[in-house]
Amino acid sequence: MDSRRPSSSWLSHWSTMAPVFFIALCLIGVWMMSSTTIVPVDESLEDKLEMKQLVTDTDPKTYQDSSGDVPDEAARRDADANMKDLTVEPKSESSEEQNMIDKADENPEETTKNDDFDKDNEGKKDGDSNQTSEGGETIKEGDVNAEEAAQEATGSDREKNAAQQTYSDENGKTEGGEMVKESESKEQSFQSTTVSEQGKIAEQDPMDQDRNSENSSDFASNGEVKSNDGAGESKEEKNADQKFTQVSRNGKSSSSDDQISDESKGDDQNKGGQESDEASSEQQSKGDLSDEVLLPNGAQSELLNESNSQNGAWSTQAAESKNEKQTQEASKEGKTMYSWKLCNVTAGTDYIPCLDNEEAIKSLKTTKHYEHRERHCPGDPPTCLVPLPEGYKQSIQWPHSRNKIWYHNVPHTSLAEVKGHQNWIKVSGEYLTFPGGGTQFINGALHYIDFIQKSVPGIAWGKHSRVALDVGCGVASFGGFLFDRDVLTMSLAPKDEHEAQVQFALERGIPAISSVMGTKRLSFPGMVFDVVHCARCRVPWEIEGGKLLLELNRLLRPGGYFVWSATPVYQDLPEDVEIWEAMTELTKGMCWDMINKTMDKINQVGMAIYRKPMNNECYDKRSQSNPPLCPDSDDPNAAWNIPLQACMHKLPVDPALRGPRWPQPWPQRLDKAPYWLNDSQIGVYGKPTPKDFTEDTEHWKYVVKNSYLKGMGVDWSIVRNVMDMRAVYGGFAAALREVKKEVNAWVMNVVSIDSPDTLPIIYERGLIGIYHDWCESFSTYPRSYDLLHADHLFSKLKKRCKLLPVISEVDRMLRPQGKLIVRDTAEVIGEVESMARSLNYKVVKMASLSGDNEGILCVQKTMWRPKEVETTSASST
Repeated sequence: MDSRRPSSSWLSHWSTMAPVFFIALCLIGVWMMSSTTIVPVDESLEDKLEMKQLVTDTDPKTYQDSSGDVPDEAARRDADANMKDLTVEPKSESSEEQNMIDKADENPEETTKNDDFDKDNEGKKDGDSNQTSEGGETIKEGDVNAEEAAQEATGSDREKNAAQQTYSDENGKTEGGEMVKESESKEQSFQSTTVSEQGKIAEQDPMDQDRNSENSSDFASNGEVKSNDGAGESKEEKNADQKFTQVSRNGKSSSSDDQISDESKGDDQNKGGQESDEASSEQQSKGDLSDEVLLPNGAQSELLNESNSQNGAWSTQAAESKNEKQTQEASKEGKTMYSWKLCNVTAGTDYIPCLDNEEAIKSLKTTKHYEHRERHCPGDPPTCLVPLPEGYKQSIQWPHSRNKIWYHNVPHTSLAEVKGHQNWIKVSGEYLTFPGGGTQFINGALHYIDFIQKSVPGIAWGKHSRVALDVGCGVASFGGFLFDRDVLTMSLAPKDEHEAQVQFALERGIPAISSVMGTKRLSFPGMVFDVVHCARCRVPWEIEGGKLLLELNRLLRPGGYFVWSATPVYQDLPEDVEIWEAMTELTKGMCWDMINKTMDKINQVGMAIYRKPMNNECYDKRSQSNPPLCPDSDDPNAAWNIPLQACMHKLPVDPALRGPRWPQPWPQRLDKAPYWLNDSQIGVYGKPTPKDFTEDTEHWKYVVKNSYLKGMGVDWSIVRNVMDMRAVYGGFAAALREVKKEVNAWVMNVVSIDSPDTLPIIYERGLIGIYHDWCESFSTYPRSYDLLHADHLFSKLKKRCKLLPVISEVDRMLRPQGKLIVRDTAEVIGEVESMARSLNYKVVKMASLSGDNEGILCVQKTMWRPKEVETTSASST
């Protein structure tokens, strides 16, 4: 027992010492850890302050253009780009430009959120005894200055290299280029840019100042938005909540350091239309341009230098998340601003609102004079969209379209069944074909056309006679083949049992409108057509005092020709003989001279060709005033909703007035101011009319040649049917004629009823057009035009009617893949662009034209159609 006592004592001793030893080791470990974390603060601060000094000493010219101007060489390139690029107007002082960008990019709500977020996290920061730097070192909580110096240095380094970074867009595509601001306000996106077209217009375009003065009152009423001229910023720019977003051209990396483009087709709502558009969009061989912005070097660098001052080089996740939520909400609001639905109408894909108003037609007391074929517009213009025919394809290009069209584009076969034996139209597989015949020219229109000139050489197609009216045109083969003789024909027929005849004409690429000779004057000025043609047009010319033939007399130019090819001319049936005798008496009383009555042996038809007198001598010598002369107060040019009268207008005798003299031979008449314009008259743009006319002509030549053909993103090789919705002098149409090698198109010139009446000038030039009120629907079928051109139309219309139904009408008239070009105020451009995007249109070009709040927009219609149908019928309103 005694031998074991020392061992027990030793164990007892160590069991007592072990806890003490362990505690000592822990204390030593804590001491060692705390001693190793102590870093010489002065040395760390010295390094950081050296980095800060290096950033401070960097040449500021690296980030901003001190002069604020684009280099001369770059400016010359921009001027020659001709609408291919847009440029930010340079600031006079780089500090002002920086302030503008800072204010435009500043988000007060985001800043407030960031402050709150920082306050919430102060407890966490206080709880952490140390903070980790990028170098892997640890800094004491008290060394705040050293941390700020490091952040400042790294932030500046990031900004230096920002221009060289590669960013990914929202779709995951990588783009090598710069970033551009995307504003909620669409006006800002083009107010901060300017078209290179502007570079030379100031010197070469004589119409700029006059056009601006003409529209100055409109701009004031619509609310001006200040341009980026270095004088200051607009309220929109100061308050805009913007974000950076990647932009590209056609989804490819940009190869220019100065150029960034905006791909506008990334919205979810575009997907449906884009899937249908893939096949047809491949045919756009020249490609479509998305929004482009070309920034001066200084401004570009300053954009990339933007950072949140309160968060250093990076914003917080809370701020980023809130900003994204706000952006998505704003985007959703933009998409649902305009709710489009398909029209619920009996006419379906062929709906013409003013001709298919079923309720108005049912309420007519009589249809004896074709009242049911006349215009009866709904009280509230429709805002629905017309559906596409099933299987619709992009139209066949001219001149092939003259001979065949896709069956599914105009899926009607009744005319082929009724008129197929007369070579009007035939069904051939997936095509409808047009052999070029007609009721009176079964063996082809060209022979018939040449036979007319052989019968009356004075007609001289394409020289003396340039503008023709074809009444009861059928499928418009007469007008279609007159193109070969350089004659422009307005083809006219009602929407009647001859199913879709005008629609066939337009699909073929031939000018035509849906109209009828009923109770009202046709929508043309007096004395404008060189030739009027009727081939079995089924118009009872001789009834009711010759009222309908007297309407043709109003339209026919003094000395013009009326070609009548009908059975009463060459058949001896009692009905035909009776009509012929009545026509002979009527035309004699109208002083029409029958130049020739002849027989076409090949087609086995006869025709009578009459000529209207050049003066009033015959009228004064008549033994009976039958038909009577119209009162002097009756204006022959008044044509909008004017009832027909059985009377004739006296011809002007003053050589200074329009009428006594025939226009210059074609094509000289195109660019030569009409002889009856004189310096005592003030033109649309405030100058004497001859000068006004000439400068307008030169203006549009410049715009078309240097802008529209080169930088608008339009493939002109597939453009055939064009409408100028506000034509003025017809300068746009004349300019397209000047480049006929590049553009094989015709233009429907529309003169609004509330605009100066310049339509007679347009006809005098050898062009065609019509009067119209754009607060109502146009008398044409859906999908009629490849391109619509609206020069300062919408800003004027907003004073009289809502813009939404007008855009709906634009959509109705425009073919899928067709384009709308709008030149107007900044406010209107933004509004139209918003509507176009809601229709899933592709924004091809959007730009500022000058420093006067003028903008230009080009959008392209897609195949997209809404799925929802209106619950009420649009044709019964």
